[in-house]
Amino acid sequence: MSSEAAAPVRIRNGLAAALALVLLAACDRAPEPAAPAGEADATASAADGTIHPEAWPQLAWPLPADPELEKKIDDLLASMTLEEKVGQIVQGDIASITPDDVRKYRLGSILAGGSSDPGGKYNAKPAEWLAVADAFWEASMDTSGGGKPIPVIWGIDAMHGQSNVVGATLFPHNVGLGATRNPELLRRIGEITALETRTTGMEWAFAPTVAVPQDVRWGRAYEGYSENPEVVAQFAKAMVEGLQGKPGEPGFLDDRHVMVSVKHFVGDGGTSGGRDQGDTQVSEAELRDVHAAGYKTAIEAGAQSVMASFNSFHGTKLHGHRPLLTDVLKGRFAFGGFVVGDWNGHGQIPGCTATNCPATFAAGLDMAMAPDSWKGMYESTLAAAKDGTLPMERLDDAVRRILRVKFRMGLFDAPKPSQRALGGKFELLGAPEHREVARQAVRESLVLLKNQGGVLPLRASQRILVAGDAAHDMSKQTGGWTLNWQGSGTTRADFPNADTIWEGVERAVRAAGGKAELAVDGNYKSKPDAAIVVFGEEPYAEFQGDIPNLLFKPGDDSDLELIRKLKADGIPVVAVFISGRPLWLNREINAADAFVAAWLPGSEGAGVADVLLRKPDGSVNHDFKGKLSFSWPRNAVDAAVNAPGYQPQFAFGYGLTYADNGDLASLPEDSGIQGLQAPAGVFFARGQLTAGLALQLEDAQGQATPVTTVPAALADDSLAVAAVDHQRQEDARRFTWSGAQPAAVAIAATPAQDLARETNGDVMLALTLRPDAIPASGSVTVAAGAGQPLPLRETLAALPAGQWTTLGIPLKCFAAAGADTASLDVLLRLRSDAATTLSVSQVSLAAVGEVEHTLSCPQ
Repeated sequence: MSSEAAAPVRIRNGLAAALALVLLAACDRAPEPAAPAGEADATASAADGTIHPEAWPQLAWPLPADPELEKKIDDLLASMTLEEKVGQIVQGDIASITPDDVRKYRLGSILAGGSSDPGGKYNAKPAEWLAVADAFWEASMDTSGGGKPIPVIWGIDAMHGQSNVVGATLFPHNVGLGATRNPELLRRIGEITALETRTTGMEWAFAPTVAVPQDVRWGRAYEGYSENPEVVAQFAKAMVEGLQGKPGEPGFLDDRHVMVSVKHFVGDGGTSGGRDQGDTQVSEAELRDVHAAGYKTAIEAGAQSVMASFNSFHGTKLHGHRPLLTDVLKGRFAFGGFVVGDWNGHGQIPGCTATNCPATFAAGLDMAMAPDSWKGMYESTLAAAKDGTLPMERLDDAVRRILRVKFRMGLFDAPKPSQRALGGKFELLGAPEHREVARQAVRESLVLLKNQGGVLPLRASQRILVAGDAAHDMSKQTGGWTLNWQGSGTTRADFPNADTIWEGVERAVRAAGGKAELAVDGNYKSKPDAAIVVFGEEPYAEFQGDIPNLLFKPGDDSDLELIRKLKADGIPVVAVFISGRPLWLNREINAADAFVAAWLPGSEGAGVADVLLRKPDGSVNHDFKGKLSFSWPRNAVDAAVNAPGYQPQFAFGYGLTYADNGDLASLPEDSGIQGLQAPAGVFFARGQLTAGLALQLEDAQGQATPVTTVPAALADDSLAVAAVDHQRQEDARRFTWSGAQPAAVAIAATPAQDLARETNGDVMLALTLRPDAIPASGSVTVAAGAGQPLPLRETLAALPAGQWTTLGIPLKCFAAAGADTASLDVLLRLRSDAATTLSVSQVSLAAVGEVEHTLSCPQ
């Protein structure tokens, strides 16, 4: 736990009244005049975490006061019970809440998290989404129990289009859109995203992300438009106006638009080491001028919601940071919408839990995102309102802000979602005109880094090989936040309105009279005239996307070897790199004749073919327009862009066109990283543990014997370990318990591992294992840290005997069993008191959808 200044959690009697006066004064006070520029900058240059609101610009809220609207809010607020008010400020997730719950507790909002879907199906049909929207709306408007008819509002992560729904148009992720430098294109993308979102019943998009990532090791870097705050500010305004419409113009917040959540306020892209949910230790001036740049323009564009961030600012969690949430955001920025939390983010405030946190509302949060903790949060917040811990003035202010947005959107007069203007118009999902805009975005996002000898554009009339494991893989092409949280585990059939890069190339080549061949491994049937090798990162989102350095696939040179193999055959090679960030790829760039950064292009892989291939008549079809929105690294060590002394390989703004000389001198091939490297989140693989981990065998008395070589065994022969083969020679370990005495095998960590954020994100500890001999009785358990063991024998017995499979153990199961997931000195302990044989080839972190079997948490 970082050293946050502990916000008060429970204030009694007279202190409650005092806090109420302070909060009321904060809500009612007039904006203070801005300090002179020189004085403000000097004040904000300190890097101790102090916030000086007077050093922040005074913005103007673009929506004029509406006395008629305020009268409606006043009348409704005056008639609401305390229970109804508290319901408005708590948001539950559809995986953990039912329409009957909304009917009973009168919650004001629901969300569908990254892997929350109707019926638990990631590929649920659009009609199933709409039916859920109707059911929750009907529950919120049901007055049979005496409650007020206050429409529920549904938020969803429409991150790059309505990316949760099968068939929707999928635009490039923000990292690619930033390379287009085309804000008008962004505005159109926002409009289309709003249309497609409305077809399935949602009114609220948790977008855009306006982070300004300064370290691309951060797993959410691809959610940022650029490392440059000016680009982010420009794009934030365009996207907000596209999603919501423009204030004062017809259509603003109508049922062809959605409200936004500009996120994550503030500094999420500036954490030390690029660690997700980490600590941002920059000066106040940098926080204001760099990381808040997108919020200024988004608020001036009328953004109706801002999402608080998981990160801390100099040790203080943003969900509990009153100076930033209240004094700056609602004060200096004059933000007139409401502040929503992130996934149980309030529970990270010192003294709070996911189910009890009045402090977050005192700091300025208006709606707590309590996805699976909503009931406890509702009950504790109600108790806090009754005893004065949560002052009525603050509660009323939060409810007023939420109701104001609902009235602005016309939700009180709207019918159920399926009967609204776009409800059920599923033909809009992936409509041809929408896909054409996405295809344009792909074309304009591509950045050409090298074009040796002018090898590009290729003649489409020749014989072209398409190789590489991303050439015909929609999951890689679309990345995280696509149909599920991490974007993994999907199939080609899940993308009916889409083209892979291979499909786009093949169609264009065939139309020009050429011949295209797909050979992922490069083993062609007929020697091609040119090869396009498409490779890149596996899909990821937060947590799993964080990496320790900028190496690409450390320890795995298969993509480099593929490029070199084709080059050795005398074939010109065009490398197309799919990624959510720039990585160190000097060897691959050197090996290829041309190198294209394609980012995460989304559903329209044909946009890549549009630029790489000439027209049938030999003329240029589309030129490269993309310019780097993030500087490209010179080595794998220097990940913090704009740091003192930082020298990129390719600077921000770099990008060749066909008119440029694309020749590139050979780049240095020293990554700057020494020793064996393992991918982030992998603890054991290929027969090796990552640095800081150790394997040990433990006897019945808990005495540990380190395993430095195999085979090895305990002195009493209760447990032995040997090397076995899975995918390669001796890449796995077989553990054999004799049953004579209880014994355990453990993976110990020095220093202890902090997996608290992953626990909050429903990440699992995944074991690739083979149950060789599982006992019919006895105790086989799994544990982590100092937590109580979880029963494992029945789960293992149900797995296919003698076959390799993957088993996920939710980290929250370990936490519920008493493990301190913020400080795990033992990542895994497998224990048996009966004769058991179990082989393990990998231990890593995984998300829902990435394992074949999941251990159920004991009730």
